[in-house]
This record gives sequence, C-alpha cells and structure tokens, in this order.
Amino acid sequence: MTKPSPMPKTDLDIEVLGPAKIDSPLMAKQAGSREQAENLAWEAFTDDSQRILQDATLASIARFSQEKQVPASFEMAGARRKIYFDASKVRAGILTAGGLCPGLNDVIRSLVMTLYYRYGVQNIQGIRYGYQGLIPSYGHPLVELNPGTVAEIHQFGGSVLGSSRGNQSIEELVDSLERLNMNILFCIGGDGTLKGALSISKQIKERGLKTSVIGIPKTIDNDISLVSRSFGFETAVSIATEVIRSAHTEALGAPWGVGLVKLMGRDSGFIAATAALARGDANFVLIPEIDFDVDGPGALLERLHKRLATRGHAVIVVAEGAGQKFFSGEAQIKDASGNVLHKDIGTYLADRIRRHFKDKGQEINLKYLDPSYIIRSAPANSTDQVFCSFLGQKAAHAAMAGKTNCLIGQWNGNFVHVPIANAIAVRKKVDPMGVLWNSVLERTGQPLLTSTAPDQDK
Repeated sequence: MTKPSPMPKTDLDIEVLGPAKIDSPLMAKQAGSREQAENLAWEAFTDDSQRILQDATLASIARFSQEKQVPASFEMAGARRKIYFDASKVRAGILTAGGLCPGLNDVIRSLVMTLYYRYGVQNIQGIRYGYQGLIPSYGHPLVELNPGTVAEIHQFGGSVLGSSRGNQSIEELVDSLERLNMNILFCIGGDGTLKGALSISKQIKERGLKTSVIGIPKTIDNDISLVSRSFGFETAVSIATEVIRSAHTEALGAPWGVGLVKLMGRDSGFIAATAALARGDANFVLIPEIDFDVDGPGALLERLHKRLATRGHAVIVVAEGAGQKFFSGEAQIKDASGNVLHKDIGTYLADRIRRHFKDKGQEINLKYLDPSYIIRSAPANSTDQVFCSFLGQKAAHAAMAGKTNCLIGQWNGNFVHVPIANAIAVRKKVDPMGVLWNSVLERTGQPLLTSTAPDQDK
C-alpha cells in the first residue's frame, strides 16, 4: 500500500521537534524480523495523514464539500513507523499536578511500561509534587520509575508522585529541564497544568531546545474542550450513583425525608447530570450551567415543599459550582493555581431548606452527603483503568515520534492528538439544549426552578 498524501495544514495540526528518521523498535517487535518489518502494511502503524473529523455529521461534510473546503480534523494518535528520539538517549520525566483524580497511577504505570518495554527507554524520572518538583528550592528529589517501581501502583488511588497547585516560574522550569537533560516531559493534569505545559512548550521553542511536552488531560469534571471524555470521570460517576442511592434510601426511611448530595463540578455539571441520569433517584439536579432560584413561586423551596407533601421524600443533587449567585456579596478567594474557590452551595442549601420548613412549622429529616474527597482519592474502576492504559500508551508514542505541545484525547471513538492551546481555550460545559440535560429533565421530571417560571404543575 502506498503512503497516503499529506493533508492541508490547519490550526489543529501538531507541532513536531523535527523529522522522524529512526525506525521504530516496534516494527521489529511486531514483525519478528527486519525483513518482515519492511513488508508491514501502513495499517500496522498510524500515519500523520490519518485524521478524525471534528464534526462527522453528514450536514457538515456536505457543507464543506459544497464550499470546497477541507473539514476540521484531528491527527490520529498511535505508534509511528519512524520516531524522532533515540531511546538510548531519552531522559523522560512524568509529573501529576492539580487535584487528585482516579486513574493517575494507572496513567503513570502505562507510560512507564510503554516507554520501557516497547521502546527500550531506561531513564524515566518521576517529578514529585507537580511543577514544584522541577524547582530546586522546593527540595523534592526525583524518583526513578521502572516496571518494578510501578508494578502495583494501579491498585491505589491518588498519585505516587504527589501533586500540588501553584504558578511556578516558567523560566526556572525550563532551566531545570535543560539542567537535567530531560528531553521528554509528560504533564498529567487539568486546565492549570495544561496551561503550564503550553507555557513550557513556548519557552522551549524560544530557546531552540528539542524537548517534547505531552499532556494527558486529567479533570474529574470532564470539562476539557475537544476531549470527549477524561479519565476518572467514569469512576466518579460510578461512586456518585451509589451515594445518590444512599441518599434516596435515607430519604425514604423517614417522614418528609430529604437527601441532599453535593458532587464535584466547579464550572461544569457533567458528574451531577450523568450520575443523576444513571441512578434515576434524583428529583432535582442543580448544575452551574442552569440558573435556579431558591425563593419565590416556582423556585426550589416551593417545588420541594410540593414534592414532600405529595410523595413524602425527595433527593436533590447539586454540583459544587451551582448557585454561586447566592454569594455575590462575598469576597472571592482563589487557590494557588488562580482558580476561584466556590462557596459551599451544599451547606447553604441545607441551611435554607431547614429554615424554610421550620418557618412553616413542618418537621423534616434532611441528610446531607458530600463524598467529594472520597471520590477523588478512589482507585480507578476497570473502565477507567483500560482508558488510562490507552492514554499512557498513546502519549508515549506521541513523544517518541517527536510530537510536542499537544495532549491525548478521544474524539468520535478514536484517540487523537489535540493542540494544548485549542483544548484550554474555553471550558467544556453541559449544553442546556443538549441530549444530556434534556435526558436528565425527562428522567427526573424536574421543572424550571426560577421564580419567574410559569406554573408547570397546572
């Protein structure tokens, strides 16, 4: 089979450090001999010209065809026949930053196993406590990583490398990479971590260095753009559904019982919406993307009162970033990464609900559950473990091929390379008119919860 022709350049093209001229060791390992390797079809590896459409709808394809334009597409991730780095000279670094998330150890393990066994990379270093580990003044020593040191880490939650937040000097970080002769850096983290990786990539390019920076998006909230799914999300939803089940059981077990569950979702309500849809026990789902009121006709408290009067119990699921308008008069506080720390909507709602029914002279039984840290620190479930293995493998392939300033994502069922700048340009949110939210409304029967909403009970 002949090699496919290259596609026209687009803003989704991936940066490379230079021409890949070295035969991949995977050819010999896959074929058994060099002679067989030479005869391997191109399908055995992934070529840069293999791309996945960003919008695969027929209408989109027809429009681009009519306008004689090339549709936007992602470069497919996977092993290349030719690689950029000589494995014997590679010194790779791996770091995890930001909040904890199920699957961190699984990604670390997959990276190490792929680099070590598939490519023969012997020098792999773990960088302790995120970007802090590259700043000498913090005093965090590097950790040698090999198949022996990572053999069992996937059985545990958290990160064996630790994590941190904060804005470190990009110049100092790149100075350390130069000093350590580190020519591949894997950054496992969310929005803040990826912004750091982008800045590091730019500084590396300005200095004319040949260091690959590859991101693996870690966000339990599943809120990275151009990434259809992030690792840890499936585990979070799985545990969250059990918490909702517990809240439902508690609510059923007492007269006028209310189960209130607060779940992760700083700016995007994917976990709350998906868990509520999966379990089916929630009656009210509150997420950052959908406005709601607490007081007034048709608002939350009135709807809750009607629900309890007719059914005797209710379950409310709220994402941590929902309802922040109720704290508009309070000063904003930011964490070390510059993220706004949201006020506690869970305890706010619990207090308001108790006060409302006390004022009405009605006794209620409210149970408030906040499993956030239990979920964040849990080991990945089997679905996420497999997904993390793929992410680590694809990231190792990308780095060895000389790709840089990109992350590994999944799009239309395929693993792809996504430019970091594109992925962090905007935050992914639940579409109020989309399938997920409308399915939640159908599942729960939840009406509009604003004081100006028409009376939907008539």
